[in-house]
Amino acid sequence: MNKTAHKEKYISLAHGNGGRYMRELIDGLFARYLANPLLNTQNDSVLLTLEQKEIAFTTDGFTVNPLEFPGGTIGSLAIHGTVNDLAVAGAIPQYLSLNAFIEEGMSFEQLERIVKSMAEAASEAGVAIVTGDTKVVPRGEGAGVFFATSGIGIRNKDRLLNMEQIQSGDKILVSGTLGDHGTAVMLAREQFGLKGDLQSDAASVLPLTQAILEVEGLRFMRDPTRGGLASVCHEISRATKKEVHLFQVDIPIHEQVESVCEILGYDPLYLACEGRVVAIVSEQQAEEALSLWQAIDSGSNARIIGEIRGGEIRSDEIKDAQASVVLETELGGERFLEELEDDPLPRIC
Repeated sequence: MNKTAHKEKYISLAHGNGGRYMRELIDGLFARYLANPLLNTQNDSVLLTLEQKEIAFTTDGFTVNPLEFPGGTIGSLAIHGTVNDLAVAGAIPQYLSLNAFIEEGMSFEQLERIVKSMAEAASEAGVAIVTGDTKVVPRGEGAGVFFATSGIGIRNKDRLLNMEQIQSGDKILVSGTLGDHGTAVMLAREQFGLKGDLQSDAASVLPLTQAILEVEGLRFMRDPTRGGLASVCHEISRATKKEVHLFQVDIPIHEQVESVCEILGYDPLYLACEGRVVAIVSEQQAEEALSLWQAIDSGSNARIIGEIRGGEIRSDEIKDAQASVVLETELGGERFLEELEDDPLPRIC
């Protein structure tokens, strides 16, 4: 960071007024870490050249407490979340935009750590932040910093990935343990007197999505963020009018996640992940996809955890007759997983 950016230890409203302090903040901190040939802090737009392929476009917002947690920060989370939305659509992320909403009084030291983690995550994912905006809100009207991002990626337009492709008999795969991010953030707050060394799973899922993209029987992919696995399954059941059937014995869950959920009464199937993929693959190619995932580090704990079942959705015991998600328990019984209505944890992604 240049010397002028260090004149103040904390963010002030002047850092968002469009004048000298704002320029020093943008050039001395954000541009310092996020610099690339396309980033021009003097202009409000950027001209991009993309290959002659289909473009995937996404946008997202990020707020988390605490801003720094085991395995990441709100900065790296913003990059991973945007990259992952493109990756599960079958796209290769290319360019991102960044909007920062900074609260008056935030320390430059913490903001620098967050922006640095953002730069590292972008570099690892192979994406460039090419445009953005900065706002400063009065003290007490924010939570340190919020980020809003948009992302563009390119994909093969001939590769269809959507819920309409899903068929009865298809298998449900997950790329790793569930609920790690939500639990790690909760432990970092130390609200319940609980501590642990669990790391968030926040990471780019691009290696996972690219590994199975050419599997002929791949129907659909989604990253289970807010609402976790259960919410993704409800989306699938609602869209396909088919039953999503899960096998509890096959679902990978970290021992610390299970322990925390047992103590606090949470269900890990509803907790957020930030570096996992749920994939629906035909029965014939499911084992092939699983082997491809398990051959790479980020997919070493991948499992086939369920299947899509046809016929009428069973609605006699559930509130919403439009969706049916059934968990077959370790003891051989069954229970319906209802759709999430309340946040399992406040603001974890």
